[in-house]
Amino acid sequence: MHRTLARFPLRSIADSLLKSKPRQHGRRNVAENMGYSRALTTSKGLEFLVYGTESTTRSMQMQIVDALHLGDRSKASNLLLDLGHGNHSLRPDDFVHILNYCARSPDPLFVMETLRLMEEREIGLNEICYLLIVRALCKGGYLEEAFNLINFLGERQGIYPILSVYNSFLGACAKMRNIFHADQCLDLMERQMVGKNEVTYSELLKLAVWQKNLSAVHEIWKEYVKHYSFSIISLRKFIWSFTRLGDLESAYQTLQYMVALVIRGSIFVNRTAEGKLYPYRIDIPIPSNGELCSKKFDLKGNEHSIPSAYRNIEQCTTSSLENREAESGRLGVLNRYENMPVKKVLRWSFSDVIHACAQAQNCGLAEQLIIQMKNLGLQPSSHTYDGFVRAVVSERGYNDGMEVLKVMQQSNLKPYDSTLATLSMGCSKVLELDLAESLLDQISECSYPHPYNAFLAACDRMILAKMKHLKILPDIRTYELLFSLFGNVNAPYEEGNMLSQVDTAKRINAIEMDMAKNGVQHSHLSMKNLLKALGAEGMIRELIQYLQVAENLFCRNNTYIGTPIYNTVLHSLVEAKESQMAVEIFKNMKSCGIPPDAATYNIMIDCCSISRCFKSACALVSMMVRDGFYPQTLTYTALIKILLEEKNFDEALNLLDQACSEGLDLDVLLFNTILQKAYEKGRIDVIEFIVEMMRQEKIHPDPSTCYYVFSTYVDRGFHSTAFEAFQVLSIRMLSEEDGIDHEKMEFEDDFILSEDSEAESRILELFKNSEENIAVALLNLRWCAMAGFPVSWSPDQSPWARRLSRNYDSRKRAA
Repeated sequence: MHRTLARFPLRSIADSLLKSKPRQHGRRNVAENMGYSRALTTSKGLEFLVYGTESTTRSMQMQIVDALHLGDRSKASNLLLDLGHGNHSLRPDDFVHILNYCARSPDPLFVMETLRLMEEREIGLNEICYLLIVRALCKGGYLEEAFNLINFLGERQGIYPILSVYNSFLGACAKMRNIFHADQCLDLMERQMVGKNEVTYSELLKLAVWQKNLSAVHEIWKEYVKHYSFSIISLRKFIWSFTRLGDLESAYQTLQYMVALVIRGSIFVNRTAEGKLYPYRIDIPIPSNGELCSKKFDLKGNEHSIPSAYRNIEQCTTSSLENREAESGRLGVLNRYENMPVKKVLRWSFSDVIHACAQAQNCGLAEQLIIQMKNLGLQPSSHTYDGFVRAVVSERGYNDGMEVLKVMQQSNLKPYDSTLATLSMGCSKVLELDLAESLLDQISECSYPHPYNAFLAACDRMILAKMKHLKILPDIRTYELLFSLFGNVNAPYEEGNMLSQVDTAKRINAIEMDMAKNGVQHSHLSMKNLLKALGAEGMIRELIQYLQVAENLFCRNNTYIGTPIYNTVLHSLVEAKESQMAVEIFKNMKSCGIPPDAATYNIMIDCCSISRCFKSACALVSMMVRDGFYPQTLTYTALIKILLEEKNFDEALNLLDQACSEGLDLDVLLFNTILQKAYEKGRIDVIEFIVEMMRQEKIHPDPSTCYYVFSTYVDRGFHSTAFEAFQVLSIRMLSEEDGIDHEKMEFEDDFILSEDSEAESRILELFKNSEENIAVALLNLRWCAMAGFPVSWSPDQSPWARRLSRNYDSRKRAA
């Protein structure tokens, strides 16, 4: 995709732009050529209010846009050719709707296709087309191509630079965090003497925040002051920048200046048609002036930089928020702005500063800001209180945080999940486990495990604390359980990361210190649980270190270290794909006379899938048999996995037949291993053979089975077959459960065919009862019904299922 755009002749596009009408009469001719009436330039760039003339090709443009919206690109391309090769003459505005859609989507490839056509028909570009082209390229991620076009047009005489184009480019640089192209753009703007407007400064602030460059934000402030008086929107963006970079002082002072301007009544905000806020004024540079402004410009100055009207707020203290509730109604000085965007912007800014107070653990300032909001008639939002609770809990503890939660409930505000998580962690810190657990139960969605980790760690401390209180000394069984329950952090729900590994190290160290204090030495099980915790978090270096500790410890005590400890280490190394290290430990284990067991051999055979060495795996099987261990389902799964890595499906299927003939208890994991690789390689023949074999062997599918089969058909364009297979496998999943037959009608009425908006929520409730397969099967069947596939409770009578059965029997007879 990138190369296609790179090959497009940007220079010829620029040349075609020069073919438009001469500009002897200055800027007015440009507007006439565009077919638009020019609107005032606002902080959001060029805005066009009305069409000057209705293009005769508008209908065809809208057909092209509709085709693009539906994803029918071939139809859109054909319609574009029809538009370009018609008998009527075309102007640039005959393509504006197409380019506008491509800029919003974005669709940079169709933009270039449109430009090729315009070039062929020698249709000159106008300023609107130029702006939309650049926006499409920028939003599509093609910064290099966009800059080349801007740069080339900027060097040609007669092409007047458009600030909105440069702003769009800077905005894309900020979004993609590309400082190199941003610097290039700023250099070009300086050479072309384009200047800057409020949008430019906004994009520069985003770049500075991304670079964590606070001094750059202050420099932008100084430059802004030279050219503009402040609007509430610009102040909001500076406050946002200061809070993100931890400059609480500057953020607070800027907020107070914003409040003072609003109270003066000299600031108004309007909405665009899209709902975006913008200052109600013409974007004409007017330097800031006046006593209040001049004080504010020195962000690092003394107390006089804070407006005197609010200096008493900074100095006040309070013991309770409730004491101010009644007073706030009388002091609502912003009541005249009720239901106006000004109050919304003010509330956002207060929230930003309060969240910054939480980061800086400045509870006092956060409380003053909450009081100021109430005095001004601004009702704090749930987001505001989220920051306030963080500040309160970090400095004063969970009790004060719970008081804030009561205030929220009195105001009918629902707390954020992050607010509940903060309070729960505060409760866990002081071992208030019942309240911590109650708060965790109220959380509907949490993307990080910290509150749960804090709760588990508190449980650990509580157990030891209670035992000490009762003067009960823990024994080795206590520590075995502690390592098992609290040794790791993220696993098994997600992979370990730096934070969870640090927590794991702290937990293990704390438990071991308590062991040493009570004179308790490691047992085989406690060491195994410790090693398992390290492996689950991916802490390989620590894992090897503790293995050496275990070897030395048990050697000193003349105790046999045991195969299970080595198996734990080997399994963790294979999971981490540390195959060489696993092989070395296996060799050392053998040389030290520690006998491998069946689990050891299965782990090492699985290790061979990392290096894709089937020969080594077979050698291990031979050693396994010589030691009296016979291959089990797990062994065959590992061997088949190696063959599939080598794309040897035939041998993998032969090995599967051998496993079946030996009468092993096969499981769905073995079959899913083959289905996954067949899906990746698009082998529908293998998919169908395995599905039928599962039916013959009475192996019920699971959600992974359904996914691999459905996705394989969809990727090959067999959508009807995909839904038919999806339905058959989902019903087979349900038939696995006891007592399902008499519930079929209930399933249809309550879940699958129900038009009740809560039907899917009821299905999801099944997950809570550990009925995952039933829940997934019902969701699948409901989806099939919505797609127009009626439910059939006789899956084996499906044409797809009968075809698979016939093909399977034919293949078996041929074999």
